[in-house]
Amino acid sequence: MIKGLLEQSDSILLRRTEVRDLDFVFTSEHSEENKMFVSQQTINEHQKMLLDGDILHLIVEEKSSRKSVGYVILAGFKNKNKSIELRRIVITEKGKGFGREAIKLCKVIAFEIEKAHRLWLDVRQHNKRAYNLYTSEGFVEEGTLRECVLNEGNFESLIVLSVLESEYKM
Repeated sequence: MIKGLLEQSDSILLRRTEVRDLDFVFTSEHSEENKMFVSQQTINEHQKMLLDGDILHLIVEEKSSRKSVGYVILAGFKNKNKSIELRRIVITEKGKGFGREAIKLCKVIAFEIEKAHRLWLDVRQHNKRAYNLYTSEGFVEEGTLRECVLNEGNFESLIVLSVLESEYKM
């Protein structure tokens, strides 16, 4: 068995992030194509998440090559309301379906493994590509947090979406 393997599909696998992966995580998060869509964190902040029992930090690997193509952060495993947050997903090789597969596997982790009631996320209002992916995967818009994120001197709004266990089983 692959060390740290958590879930897999035909094209990707999700495995626990290790300290050796943090340069990839940092570089991916801070790349020009991703930094406008996700909050920026330091390697030290990511390293602390690896030790936090409420957070699952995962690397997305292309299955055939075992090349890292992104990462995912899930949080809320200690939430008494059985609500898990898809805190972040960053995919470095866009347009290949890796993001969609990662979202599907996150739902498996949340609903089949962790027996959560709700999986939720927020997405920046201008990130139409991600919004369309989430809604096509069954996430339902709950509302907008207006101008709540300061990014390079501008306030941005976040759209909150979720999928419930009963909707996942449909």
